[in-house]
Amino acid sequence: MPQSAPHGTVLQVCPLLPSLEESLAAHHDVVRLAEQSDPARYLAEHGPEVVAAVTSARIGVSRELMDALPELGAIVHFGVGYETTDVARARARGIDVSNTPDVLTDCVADLAVGGLIDVLRNLAAADRYVRAGKWVPNGFGLRTKVSGKRVGILGLGRIGRAIARRLEGFDADISYHSRRPVEGVDYRYAASARELAEGADVLVVATSGGAETRNLVSAEVLDALGPRGHLVNIARGSVVDEPALVSALVDGRIAGAALDVFVDEPNVPAPLLELDNVLLLPHIASATRETRQAMGDLTFRNLDHFLTEGTLVTPVPPVS
Repeated sequence: MPQSAPHGTVLQVCPLLPSLEESLAAHHDVVRLAEQSDPARYLAEHGPEVVAAVTSARIGVSRELMDALPELGAIVHFGVGYETTDVARARARGIDVSNTPDVLTDCVADLAVGGLIDVLRNLAAADRYVRAGKWVPNGFGLRTKVSGKRVGILGLGRIGRAIARRLEGFDADISYHSRRPVEGVDYRYAASARELAEGADVLVVATSGGAETRNLVSAEVLDALGPRGHLVNIARGSVVDEPALVSALVDGRIAGAALDVFVDEPNVPAPLLELDNVLLLPHIASATRETRQAMGDLTFRNLDHFLTEGTLVTPVPPVS
């Protein structure tokens, strides 16, 4: 970790929130990589001048870009995720990494509960039914009660706990699976994702992305969830084996899904577009004006603190 404030250029890796871009440009020497006519040439000529990089959770900082910035001291992410950046590689080089935790927890948890309610009651499908002029008495059919359901939460971090707290108001029977039991909670711990799915009516995916959780929700887990089970994913598309999920939904081996994230965004598997028991959202869990502004403010604070004090406000936690 730097002991003194570094001096140099800030590289903005990708487009960011407009208000954040304005703050960055007003207070620091910022170069927007996307606006360079020849980014590779710019990096070759000016890479050693860059002391900090600001990026989004979706884009991160690639290994190639990291290698082109020999004096890089900090990678500042706009977003809670950072799996698009090789944090271990960064730390081996002495590069600090930050994200924006906490400020988006409420909105992501709100959307998870909203998606859960929708997919059990088929609210979006009911809306389409009415708009299409199909409403006849008893025509839409019966759906599934929300209150009292067994809900398994995969990943009981900040967002997972916020989801659980909200679902307590629905008298949900809550269980969870994380890498290890979480201290200070009374929810039932499941030793594996499969065990969690076996005991759940709804499986909510709230774990972090990255190599360690890739395809954690496998075909085996989906089969354990079963034909009356529902999946809600507000984490990362990579956590779910997407072909296995498509197959399970098309074949009726699970009852439905609410999905805010996908493997190859913005591309959504075509078979899902035809299914009324699947809620498809364009990665909007944190997409409220209030939350995005708070994320931008924290991103700026991280960068500003690094450039003035040599440390970050919210460094990402050590890999355990």
